[in-house]
Amino acid sequence: MSNGIQFVINEDAGIVKWGKDHLPKLKGIWNFYSGKAGIGRFVQTSFLFYGGITTALLAYFSNHFSVFDGTLGRSLVANLSFIGFGQIPGGEILYWAYQILAVALLAAASMTAFQDLQATEWRDVAMGELPELIVYRNSQGTFTRSITIGFIVTVIIQFLVHANTSAAVPFYGVGVFMPIMMMGFAIRKHILANFKGAARKWGAFAAGFAGVLSGIVFIGQIAGKWTEGGWVVLISFSVLVLAANALLISPIGVREPKQIHRIVREKARVQGAMASIVEWQSLRMQEYRYSVLVSITRFFELFGIYRPVRYEVPVPAGVYDHAVHVDHAEAPSLLDQYLDNRPAEPKVGGAPKQTAPGDEEGKIE
Repeated sequence: MSNGIQFVINEDAGIVKWGKDHLPKLKGIWNFYSGKAGIGRFVQTSFLFYGGITTALLAYFSNHFSVFDGTLGRSLVANLSFIGFGQIPGGEILYWAYQILAVALLAAASMTAFQDLQATEWRDVAMGELPELIVYRNSQGTFTRSITIGFIVTVIIQFLVHANTSAAVPFYGVGVFMPIMMMGFAIRKHILANFKGAARKWGAFAAGFAGVLSGIVFIGQIAGKWTEGGWVVLISFSVLVLAANALLISPIGVREPKQIHRIVREKARVQGAMASIVEWQSLRMQEYRYSVLVSITRFFELFGIYRPVRYEVPVPAGVYDHAVHVDHAEAPSLLDQYLDNRPAEPKVGGAPKQTAPGDEEGKIE
């Protein structure tokens, strides 16, 4: 949801509007679930509680009926639904109707993966980790090239695991639980720096616990699927990290304020606070890129090889809180200060002379 939040309308959900009008005493709850961030919190809250309750029920009935994933050639959910529908007349028909519905719902749920691809793709381009060629957004608002690339990669992975979706579970961990782990630790650091008292203590504990738990799940998926090729994820994940850094420090990874502004505001057509956040992240990544290049130069100097850094010191990103504006379409760009005062690049022969059009005979009157 954190990736797809840019595609959410910045409005209150219907229940929040109703609550603000009829239950004003619960102001804290309605403010927490207000705006696009509130919609995201609704999704995550329902996911956590609904997922937790259903998972507990599945675990209980699995042990009660002694059926598990793979029993009788069915998944755990299929086994339990077969037992449940078998208790009523015509249950077999209902069972197959449920199976068809489940497939349709899973296919619809998989669309969130394409949403994530779109959300992360344009940001990675703005930061310098992907070439600018990938950014293309059609009139419907879809980043088509990222979806196409993601679909091709998915097909390749399915061929590698011989269509055994269970063996592809660790790849899911790379895209989900590893980022959740990073976000948990980042939120913990934010809480420690900005909160006090009990909120600081318990908030930091909860965020740290979420980060550690996500890390355990991530590693557990790899270890649990080790014999099915889980070790391949370690190789692919390492290659992914190295490739991202290689692209970033290459000439492809150079991002100047003008280019970042063009990618975010003109090509991706993103405005408001989301655009400002990505602009700030892009400037920070350029600072990181410069530090890596300096470190490489200093490393070669240990062997007597002196290689001057070919690029200028990047524009400072500044403090994050100063970069983020209120989420509205008219929020100014963080890069405006650099675009307005940016001198034109010198050209060979100087600036072109201004000439007036001639008459029909080519003569100036």
